[in-house]
Amino acid sequence: MRSRQDQSRPRPTGSELRSTVVDTTVAVVLAYLAASATLDPPGPAFTGPGWVAWLTGAAVGLPLAVRRRWPMPVLGCVVVVAAAATATGVVGTGVIWVTYAPVGLALYTAASAAGPVAASVALVGSLAAPAATIAWLYDRLGIVAADAPDSEVPLWWVFDLGLVTAVLTLAWAIGRIVRWRRTIQAGLARQLALDAVAAERLRIARELHDIVGHSMSLIAVKATVANHIAAERPAETRAALVTIERTSRAALTEIRRLLDVLRSDTDPAPELSPSPGTADLSDLTERLRSAGLRVDLRLDGADNLPEAIGLTVFRIVQESLTNVMKHANAGHCQVTVRARDGGVHIEILDDGRAHRSSGRRAVGQGLIGMRERVTMYGGTLVTGPRPEGGFQVVADIPYVATEETA
Repeated sequence: MRSRQDQSRPRPTGSELRSTVVDTTVAVVLAYLAASATLDPPGPAFTGPGWVAWLTGAAVGLPLAVRRRWPMPVLGCVVVVAAAATATGVVGTGVIWVTYAPVGLALYTAASAAGPVAASVALVGSLAAPAATIAWLYDRLGIVAADAPDSEVPLWWVFDLGLVTAVLTLAWAIGRIVRWRRTIQAGLARQLALDAVAAERLRIARELHDIVGHSMSLIAVKATVANHIAAERPAETRAALVTIERTSRAALTEIRRLLDVLRSDTDPAPELSPSPGTADLSDLTERLRSAGLRVDLRLDGADNLPEAIGLTVFRIVQESLTNVMKHANAGHCQVTVRARDGGVHIEILDDGRAHRSSGRRAVGQGLIGMRERVTMYGGTLVTGPRPEGGFQVVADIPYVATEETA
């Protein structure tokens, strides 16, 4: 199932589809306005064939439909088309800014997506095109201010050029502000993710403290008992047991001393109840069934997992089911835990109908915590939408089977 999903192309999300529809609609509207302004301007109208105006409007407006995917190429395309249209007079005199409105939108997109150098080059190129062509167009048409001597500045082209410059500069400035805000938000998101990782590692350290502390205490007790009843055994056995006793006690002291540093003074004392494991999954799923979610649990060979592995499996299933209840709007969830050949496979599949953005889910503390737990054992975790609908969490965790778990 995972290989088929990895090979298939990701389906566009609802947000991407809405953006595509909006961009296409805006592109069509701007193309129509550019052509209409050319055919019916306040100044002298375009005297060429009407289809040339419509073709020019389409060439300057329609590329905006893919501006988010290729911001710089789209900007270059619309700048060249707008400059060529101005130079050849396929624009509406007095409202040339309408032809450059698509350039402004493309410039905004490029400024919000590119770095400072590329954005500056885009601004200079976008401003140079109207500066070189608008003045030349009005000079060729001989349009100046009404009743103005030839020595005076032609006010019509000053107005058009100034308005176009203002539109392009404002669009570029807004794009840079948007990029700055996105950079700040991305930095905050990264910091939150790092904090979540640190918090999850602290929780893992606390749980390992309890697990390792319990195991080492048991080793120390058994080694002490064996040391007292081994009088009739060979001297080598006694020496080995003494070494086990001393080593286990020293290791227990050092582990507690090291991991206690991770606990703050305000942390409550650790509970003495056993850590949850795969045996507690039935109670967990039963509680969720009473909340209205149909959960099918399948356990295969997961009864004798090591305590730490069992705790990790329980936490992954618990967090996944919590996410299903909170985000998925699902009616059914399938939980499978299968242990064999020195590894445990966990699979949580739901039929959620609500839209869930994988990008948002990926930065949540729950998925970060699951990934940290799986990575700690050298395992793999795959999360994401299912091709047939819903969401999946699939984890594979290797472990070394001991005599007690074999």
